[in-house]
Amino acid sequence: MDEKTILKIEGEVKRPSMMTFNDLEQLDASVQIVDVSAVDPSRQGGAVRLSGLLELVGASPDAPFIGIHSSHDDFHASVPLEELRERAFLIYRLDGQVLPREKGGPVRFYIPDHASCKADDIDECANVKFVDHIEITNQRGFDNRPQDEEEHAKLHGHQ
Repeated sequence: MDEKTILKIEGEVKRPSMMTFNDLEQLDASVQIVDVSAVDPSRQGGAVRLSGLLELVGASPDAPFIGIHSSHDDFHASVPLEELRERAFLIYRLDGQVLPREKGGPVRFYIPDHASCKADDIDECANVKFVDHIEITNQRGFDNRPQDEEEHAKLHGHQ
């Protein structure tokens, strides 16, 4: 990725994309969330709906998984896509600028009320920070999320 690209989307899509901040900002208002605090008061910034990005890149309707990747901290989650398609969004801006790293930027994948998803493997850690790559896949991809409570506590500094 060049330094202006903040998000790469590939895999089972018709139009793989390398998206800049401006590309995300130019997406139709119908897929934008101007203020994510209206959805979750604990979050700040502007976002784009996952469903809008999937439509833009022509994601295969038959591909059941989404891989969410962060090269910054080598964190990866591969989760069932169907439960997230209309629910998840990607926070990419704060105060008119790229979401800063200290807030999880350049892009932060977020699932409001992740606990209500009907898939066991959609958990808090599927809310990936520092996202720079999304991959739509036909099978589960690489996933290095914590597998037990001890690993989870260690990841979040609770030990």
